[in-house]
Amino acid sequence: MNGLLLLAIAAALLLTAYLVYGRYLVKTWGIDPKAKTPAYEKEDGVDYVPSNKWEVFGHQFSSIAGAGPVTGPVLAMVFGWLPAFLWVMVGGIFFGAVQDFGALYASVKSHGKSMGQIIETYIGKTGRKLFFLFCWLFTLLVIAAFADMVAGSLNGYNATGAQSLPSGAASSITILYVFVAIAFGFFLKLIVAMLALGIAFPVYFTKQTWVYLVFVYIFFASVTPIWVLKQPRDYLTTFLFIGMIVAAVVGVFVSNPTITSPAFTGFKSATGSYIFPTLFVTVACGAVSGFHSLVSSETSSKQIRNESDMLQVGYGSMLLESLLAILVIVIVGALPNLKASGVLDSTLANMALADTATPFTKFSAGVTGLVAQLGLPQSWGLCIMTMFVSALALTSLDSVARVGRLSFQEFQECLSKNSLK
Repeated sequence: MNGLLLLAIAAALLLTAYLVYGRYLVKTWGIDPKAKTPAYEKEDGVDYVPSNKWEVFGHQFSSIAGAGPVTGPVLAMVFGWLPAFLWVMVGGIFFGAVQDFGALYASVKSHGKSMGQIIETYIGKTGRKLFFLFCWLFTLLVIAAFADMVAGSLNGYNATGAQSLPSGAASSITILYVFVAIAFGFFLKLIVAMLALGIAFPVYFTKQTWVYLVFVYIFFASVTPIWVLKQPRDYLTTFLFIGMIVAAVVGVFVSNPTITSPAFTGFKSATGSYIFPTLFVTVACGAVSGFHSLVSSETSSKQIRNESDMLQVGYGSMLLESLLAILVIVIVGALPNLKASGVLDSTLANMALADTATPFTKFSAGVTGLVAQLGLPQSWGLCIMTMFVSALALTSLDSVARVGRLSFQEFQECLSKNSLK
């Protein structure tokens, strides 16, 4: 299968879905551009902050994307690239994007209430308390998983104990990235200096050190006013994500790779797992994920400035994430072809096709090889892609931490109200 053709088909279907089905939902549900949104009703400068739709879009997209659209499709390809492709398209258009848009719509129309508070209205107080408890426990599990992922990707030492330049450079960039995000509104050009300084002065910390640093960071990300750190960082991250997507798409266009991995391997994989439900629980964020509804109702709904922005923020961000998932399928599915055609040199090929290669490693090596065709030095490509890997996970991590903080606060409020009665 021609990778460029598959990517073009996906892009055309996603764009059509946004223009046709997305607008149908807007017309059916009812959007009032003149209505006063919760961001204005409860403006507090911390969580309720009226924001430009592109800023909210950046927050929504970077928060929901995370590691999911890279990891999930690669794992699901044990059944072949075709089932993963079909589920990303069907699930993204008719399930994931609708869920994200619906959760955002429900929260905005309910004066910024979270899903738990909305549940209380229709199910009862017990349902609300159970939901908040579940959300808080869920966020703890996600924080643990993503913290380990971030720390592992930034670990400055490889298995032999030698220093790893891509990880060290990415670590330095990641540290600078937090401060650049805060100053982003004033000094846009700092991003160029950040990349150059990070590669010139790599930081080598162990994985355990990074675990501590990550938890310090997410604490501040969860409690500081959203416009100080979280919003500008997400907005900046979206530019990085889109830049990565555009670079990869251009690389696919230039190299025109052929997907040589099997289209369908059967309803049962070689490891013994069955296509149902494995396919649908591995391709999570690329198609549909319950976590997205928490982001939509807990954070994004509190920043919407006008109800007309909800289509782009809620529906559009999920479709862009689905496009990223399709891009991952194309690149990882074409790795053997990229090696045979010389797009991947021996170093990248060994990284991508090793038995121990993770989905991130496969995707990073593939994108690095494609971007190298455009003239970017491979050493820079590996450093930047390693930083992207950590940025993907870290952006979801601080969103989960903030959602966890809000869920815990609301759970405490539930208990306090009951004790006063």
